[in-house]
Amino acid sequence: MKNIPLTPDTEALARRLVWFEEPTEALSDTFRFVAYALARATHEDMKVVRAYLTDDDIRDALDHAPAGIIDPRSWAYWNVKMGRYPAPPMPTRKFE
Repeated sequence: MKNIPLTPDTEALARRLVWFEEPTEALSDTFRFVAYALARATHEDMKVVRAYLTDDDIRDALDHAPAGIIDPRSWAYWNVKMGRYPAPPMPTRKFE
């Protein structure tokens, strides 16, 4: 998975999508950041993300999405958009 660089556009996006931490921290875990984007980003926001990531990167992010970030509707949408129908099961938390 490629890293998404810190630019004025990605910084602004990170501040809105992952408001509870600094943009550098939010962008440091690409899988997690993309999960927040898939759940919360607007079409315009996704244009910024998609400038750095391919469809394969998005599929990879879905495969490694942390549990509890992407809602069921967004999960279904992005999996279908990436050519995966039916969508695989959503990530779940594992308690040991």
